[in-house]
Amino acid sequence: MALSSSAATASTAAASFVSGHRRTGTCRPSLSSSFLSASPRAVAARRRAAAAPVARAAAVMTVRAQAGKKSVLIVNTNGGGHAVIGFYLTKELLAAGHAVTVLTVGEEGSDKMKKPPFSRFSELTSAGAKTVWGDPADVGAAVGGGASFDVVLDNNGKNLDAVKPVADWAKSAGVGQFLFISSAGIYTPSDEPPHVEGDAVKESAGHVGVEKYLAGQFANWASFRPQYMIGSGNNKDCEEWFFDRIVRKRPVLIPGSGMQLTNITHVRDLSSMLALAVESPGAAAGRIFNCVSDRAVTLDGLAKMCAAAAGAAADIVHYDPAAVGVDAKKAFPFRNMHFYAEPRAAKEVLGWTSTTRLPEDLKERFAEYAGSGRGEKEMSFDLDDKILAAVGAAAPASVAA
Repeated sequence: MALSSSAATASTAAASFVSGHRRTGTCRPSLSSSFLSASPRAVAARRRAAAAPVARAAAVMTVRAQAGKKSVLIVNTNGGGHAVIGFYLTKELLAAGHAVTVLTVGEEGSDKMKKPPFSRFSELTSAGAKTVWGDPADVGAAVGGGASFDVVLDNNGKNLDAVKPVADWAKSAGVGQFLFISSAGIYTPSDEPPHVEGDAVKESAGHVGVEKYLAGQFANWASFRPQYMIGSGNNKDCEEWFFDRIVRKRPVLIPGSGMQLTNITHVRDLSSMLALAVESPGAAAGRIFNCVSDRAVTLDGLAKMCAAAAGAAADIVHYDPAAVGVDAKKAFPFRNMHFYAEPRAAKEVLGWTSTTRLPEDLKERFAEYAGSGRGEKEMSFDLDDKILAAVGAAAPASVAA
């Protein structure tokens, strides 16, 4: 396959990532000075305990200092919402002084490259990234025979057939760290949400097969399981689905009660978690991370937040998909069930914190939506009309946002 590439002068950029460290302490009963004088071992123990948090923090900083600047290859998907993860991560790594090559599946001249985030790749090359296009099954040819990398992130494959060529090439090339974008969709439904790392997964899921393979091939690997995401450059309709109806004063049709919980994360949180793994490879090694924000939102709540971002009210209509004879997967962009996870491992292991604030982040997305002119385009809502006719709610009551 013909390949094309573009690169800009390497950036001398800047800032290093530093994550906070939580202090820990143990409550102890007060001891008299005479007792302490008579117990030198107790004194030594107390001094060691007091010094432990400082020593741990120093150890982490030493590891990061030793890690230095990395050469990172991101194998980036050419469709769906996940491509924006690679876009944001590239920017974050470049800002920290790392060298980044982005290998996007397909050809630079394809129609897919006219959509964001690909249409904004000049932002990456102007900051010093190298961008190439090609087939991940022949990743060595795509990036060039002389290229070498410290870290490879596969943000493309959903099963072992797709990821194995990249992983095998990385291992043969001596790549020190392999990261994989998996999915929180591989968890089995739980009676005790949210999902946390270690919960049961669907063994038949392609991502599970990849994670098992990587664990057997690399001493230093990590897998990240995202859910729904928002952010500038995302080209998969989620919040736009709500905006399409809200700006046209149409009902927002939500299957079920609307109280189903899900997790929506700004992509900057996903990239910051991945960047911490690059900067702290020892801490991330062999770990699974739920790559999500730390708050859930109800489906009704999301509709109301989208309406508030648009300066409007939400007309919410609930319906039973089975009763009205529609497939909820085709009629609604989110799962019709509780579906959310908790980023416990990233907080405890990487010192990561979430910055997602949906009410504010949705304002950013609506500003882009309004600027795109999408709100003025002609759209068909045939499936919505079928549902409304079935529930007899052609003129639903308004629900305040």
